[in-house]
Amino acid sequence: MERTPKEIHLGLANGLIPDSVPISRFGNPDSPTAAVGAMELQWGDCSFMFAGGEPRTAWDDIWGVPHVANPETGYAGIPKPGVYILEDVSKWDKVVKFPDIDTNIDWEAKAKADLANIDRSQKAVSTMCGFMPFQQLMALMGFSEGLSALYEEPESVKELLNYMADYFVPILENTVEHYQPDLISLLDDTASKYAPFFSVGMYQEFFRPIYERLTAKAVERGAYIDFHNCGRCEDFVPDMIDFGVRYWNPAQTENDLVKIKSEHKNFVISGGWDFVPEGEVTEEQVRQSVRDTIDKYAPGGSYIFGGGFLGTADEREKAMQINGWVSDEAQIYGKDYYKKRGESNI
Repeated sequence: MERTPKEIHLGLANGLIPDSVPISRFGNPDSPTAAVGAMELQWGDCSFMFAGGEPRTAWDDIWGVPHVANPETGYAGIPKPGVYILEDVSKWDKVVKFPDIDTNIDWEAKAKADLANIDRSQKAVSTMCGFMPFQQLMALMGFSEGLSALYEEPESVKELLNYMADYFVPILENTVEHYQPDLISLLDDTASKYAPFFSVGMYQEFFRPIYERLTAKAVERGAYIDFHNCGRCEDFVPDMIDFGVRYWNPAQTENDLVKIKSEHKNFVISGGWDFVPEGEVTEEQVRQSVRDTIDKYAPGGSYIFGGGFLGTADEREKAMQINGWVSDEAQIYGKDYYKKRGESNI
């Protein structure tokens, strides 16, 4: 019997090796997952990247942090440089207040409406956690002051992070109860290209407890955690696995992905394509980079091909062309990849 996209996606975390290499299709109608939940409660105006079809260049997040965007960021928002609303973390309670958002939701009715057009036999339902504790701390204070606060005022930092988590936990628990998701998606970029921003000890002291609070109800119900964490964050992988992470994206190649695969069974790596076009590149160069990526990371399973060229706003035509080649080659080269190798076990 042929497996559904949902069965294949969730099966990857349990040792399933399909005939073909799965491809990350976040936001694509062909995605094996469907995102649900009350994101307006977590991110405020969910049109934060575009408003009325026009690029949006300035707004505040739900905690009052000003953000900006421009062509160089592809109109993705970043905290406004040099503007930090929290200067002294020991006085966080004077600055940081619960968002002024109406949380009175008829969860049963909302879940029924949101799930009405989702075929749960075909798609794995995923709910996203919009609280990124490390990134939010840096957004409030800036990197210099935020990182210093971890050393100088650890108890105040913990109080602040738990206070913000107090806002998100009821939202996530209601989402889990009424939507019964198969996955919960975490996001928090805790590393640069070359190293984490803090030690494993600090990860365990400050951030892992928050991640566990946010995902506890979902994990208790049997949902898997899908964690987005950029940069060379491989130091945190054992802890991630320990508190329930089964999928990791974008799994960038600054990390030793081959070693991680060999050491952690059924830990699904989603990514691995970090090809950065410098100047003019040919279609064959791009396609070969896709083939090389699949050959390096796909053998043995527990892998989803993922990656794309973002570029700046004025490179959209180039990005669309390159990403078209990437998507096409991933489908062509990944088709029956495991079946041909005799590795498929479906």
